[in-house]
Amino acid sequence: MKASVYIETSVFSYLTARPSNDLRAIANQSATSEWWETQRPNYSVFVSDLVISEAGKGHPEAAQRRLAAIADLPLLQISPEVRVLAQALIENHALPPKAEADAYHVAIAVVNGVEYLLTWNCTHVANAHTRPKIEATCRAHGYEPPVICTPLELTED
Repeated sequence: MKASVYIETSVFSYLTARPSNDLRAIANQSATSEWWETQRPNYSVFVSDLVISEAGKGHPEAAQRRLAAIADLPLLQISPEVRVLAQALIENHALPPKAEADAYHVAIAVVNGVEYLLTWNCTHVANAHTRPKIEATCRAHGYEPPVICTPLELTED
């Protein structure tokens, strides 16, 4: 059985973006494309309605490319348990109130028992300072948190 991965919106942004002039963005785009082509088949990949909603915003052509990449992926639901955990992540200061959508991404992955949360959001989610707080809050609510990582980190030989 394949390990499960919830892919947060930032990954699709890098996957489908036009080539950038920024060196870090170029590296992230390259790593994301390589992961999508070589590693994705090793996993059961999921998104949510929140990913679809976020991916559909912004420049219409860019949104269309993001939505096309997501189109055939199975959806995880936002249940009442997801809502409770997302609010707990904010109330426990694991994530700031302005990162409510990020709290929902984490909670969706956690409540659905997903093993990995793939993201390029290193400000709030894939961050050495927030990960321990996220993990502690999840465990305090009876859940095992996923491994939060970037495409660079989620590779198999």
